[in-house]
Amino acid sequence: MIVYEHPLNERVRTYLRLEYLFRRFEWLLGRENPIEHHFCFSTVFEIAEVASRADLKSDLLKDLERHKQQFLSYRGNPAVAEAVLDEWLNNLESCYDGLHSNAVRFGNFINEHELLSNLRNRMSIPGGTCGFDMPLYLAWQHKSAEDRREDVLRWTEPLQHLYASVNLLLRLSRDSAQSQMVSAVAGQFQQNLSQGRYQLMRLRFPAASNMVPEISGNRMMVSVRFNRPDDQGRLQPCSDDLSFEMALCT
Repeated sequence: MIVYEHPLNERVRTYLRLEYLFRRFEWLLGRENPIEHHFCFSTVFEIAEVASRADLKSDLLKDLERHKQQFLSYRGNPAVAEAVLDEWLNNLESCYDGLHSNAVRFGNFINEHELLSNLRNRMSIPGGTCGFDMPLYLAWQHKSAEDRREDVLRWTEPLQHLYASVNLLLRLSRDSAQSQMVSAVAGQFQQNLSQGRYQLMRLRFPAASNMVPEISGNRMMVSVRFNRPDDQGRLQPCSDDLSFEMALCT
């Protein structure tokens, strides 16, 4: 099965991009080769660019507080396990406190570290990180994989609360999903939404179907058009009736 996700507001769009980049960062960091760690840095710089949005921190704090108040309303409910509730509240408070205590913008640590700052500048030049351009970086690449990994984790520590917060909020959103089987007539599907209620749409269907959805949506409505790629990589509209699983997340 393959899952396609589509954000229904700009805030969740940013969260999904950050999640995608953080997952790539984790995978590259776990590798051994200096070239893979080189692209780990390029991913860090992409994260810093996405996280530079002025209202990101405010959005995160508001969403964490909203979920916290929702969970607090479950206190005393006999249908709710108190231990599980406490665990979720502790996670929310930890993320909130970590973000709130960080008084600087997420990407500032790059400018404060000479190697990272130079590396980001040189990466904008094709081949700009060659050994003759950055001998210090070449020396760093000859460290052991474990030493390189420890350096990267130490240098990117200011991003850890951001990573934890985005992961937690997206997990809560996905766990709230209301799934249903729906039908696309002649390859097209459209549905009106309760205004402002949903934040994320998820489609799930067999990867073997060779279908590629074109999704558009906002807080008022979602629309899906199914296509099949041809041999030239172009998408051709599908005119078949088909069923798929749709989930709307709050």
